[in-house]
Amino acid sequence: MSGSIVASLSVLGFASLRDIATRTVPNWTAAALSLIGLAARVSDGTLLQAILASATVFLAAMFCWRRGWLGGGDVKLLGGTAMVVPPFAIPTLISYVALVGGVMAVFYLAARGLVPQAHKAPPQSILGRVLRAECWRIRRKGPLPYACAIAIGATLVFYRLGVS
Repeated sequence: MSGSIVASLSVLGFASLRDIATRTVPNWTAAALSLIGLAARVSDGTLLQAILASATVFLAAMFCWRRGWLGGGDVKLLGGTAMVVPPFAIPTLISYVALVGGVMAVFYLAARGLVPQAHKAPPQSILGRVLRAECWRIRRKGPLPYACAIAIGATLVFYRLGVS
């Protein structure tokens, strides 16, 4: 597996965990993905196509943000992720992200009635606190951690391209 893919998946993994825990995606994650993608696209000679495709994805995601369908961090993360995958694979990336996001949405909708009320004493571990917060968000129809859908979509693209 190439270093750029390992670095990209590491950044996406961090962004996903952060999104689950706090529903924020740090700006540096999108910037890091853009830089990793820039280096990868220079090496394979598709820099111009990648910049145009990534800008198109970013603008389309901004439209979704304006409609309230995506968060601002997700828009930036998706634009950065579009630089990491080869330009010809961007439609596949968008398809996978939408599919995974849809599955997550169905799961969250189904879980609303199943998630128990929180206990009075807060958990001591960080994982326990994150799970408690996630249950609270699900019960109150909070936003999805869409960075997870973006990360899984990118992972599936790399897998489909035969990167192992």
